Amino acid sequence: MVMNINQMDSKVSYWDREKETMSRESLEELQLERLKETVQRVYQRVPFYKKAFKERGIEPGDIKSLADLGKLPFTVKQDLRDNYPYGLFAVPMSDIVRIHASSGTTGKPSVVGYTRQDLGNWADLVARCLVMAGGTRDDVVHVSYGYGLFTGGLGVHYGVERMGASVVPVSGGNTARQLMLLQDFGATILTCTPSYALYLIEEGEAAGIDFKKLPLRIGIFGAEPWTENMRAQLEAKLSITALDIYGLSEVMGPGVSMECPAKCGSHIFEDYFIAEVIDPETGESLPYGQQGELVLTTIKKEGIPVIRYRTRDISTLHPEKCACGRTHMRMKRVAGRNDDMLIIRGVNVFPSQVESVLLEFGETEPHYLLVVDRRGELDDLEVWVELSDQMFSDKIKQIESLEVRIRNRILSVLNINVRIKFVEPRTIPRSEGKAKRVMDRRDL
Repeated sequence: MVMNINQMDSKVSYWDREKETMSRESLEELQLERLKETVQRVYQRVPFYKKAFKERGIEPGDIKSLADLGKLPFTVKQDLRDNYPYGLFAVPMSDIVRIHASSGTTGKPSVVGYTRQDLGNWADLVARCLVMAGGTRDDVVHVSYGYGLFTGGLGVHYGVERMGASVVPVSGGNTARQLMLLQDFGATILTCTPSYALYLIEEGEAAGIDFKKLPLRIGIFGAEPWTENMRAQLEAKLSITALDIYGLSEVMGPGVSMECPAKCGSHIFEDYFIAEVIDPETGESLPYGQQGELVLTTIKKEGIPVIRYRTRDISTLHPEKCACGRTHMRMKRVAGRNDDMLIIRGVNVFPSQVESVLLEFGETEPHYLLVVDRRGELDDLEVWVELSDQMFSDKIKQIESLEVRIRNRILSVLNINVRIKFVEPRTIPRSEGKAKRVMDRRDL
């Protein structure tokens, strides 16, 4: 494809302007054509899908419009585990050139395979993300996502190379070395989880690094939910534009959607994926603008196409054209995951909601832990919060006042009473990948 990396339209850069600004009518025509091809292919080549289609009494020919998408069966993570390792592949292994897998902490991992064409498409989509964020060939991109079976590191890596910029493949861990390389190699774009970016800041400041003197200008953060308050903190401390990238291994990896500098949601690349939002309890499709579980269907994947994959991520879809000129649907930043959601005394609580409240207060650090326990017949939520160095050495009355303010603010946002436990600075474990925010003791 022709690289449109420096093509500008009202100061907006496009990687593939034709595809990114298609009319809705043309985009939906393309989606339907590719959906029909995908449905036919999985029906013929993947026994799991042929059986699932027959159980619902449908055949590929029944898909005549995008409205027929709801006739198709859902795919869930357990389906990949039940067909471990290669049962959902739609091509012979001789056509698979790379294998990735998601975490297997609760059993067998979810295995995904890529053909050479899949890898090319993936690199193109990540390059699209980088250009959307403002990246150019002149950038040096520091990749702190993990390499290996996890899709994050290699996914971003090949996108950077496709864009033509310089990639620093640091991977995760060894924070002191990461900080040295950020200074010495002159990275202009940082890619990692937002919680790890906070850890880099904390360790860097302790080592006397002035991040505002570094050439960093863009941060591309993903792999976990984060909030507007965390964005504000990252932007202020790193002097960057902080943007959200979204993806998941079962669908492709990073590059399913990307936030543009307008910061009004991440553009889902609808020429490759069809997005829906459903009621997580009933499975019914929800209208645009209503929050629910994000469901994705791949329409240009060869190795392991997935039909109506239930991501467990909670989001909202907005189809209106963006100020950046792109027409692809936008998804609101993920609020949390169904499996991360806590139900405390009948109230749904996402860690990101608590995080947003804590970041409103300058006296605490952006590190916290939600500890869930059972006292008698009732669930109890205690929020462990790190005090800042200054606040930790302050007077008891001021700390007590802060506790009351945080507790009342959480009550007003979540409509639930919680207990606040202040802990010393740097005592909550840090993560070099996805942050662990919940300790649930109810089943211990």
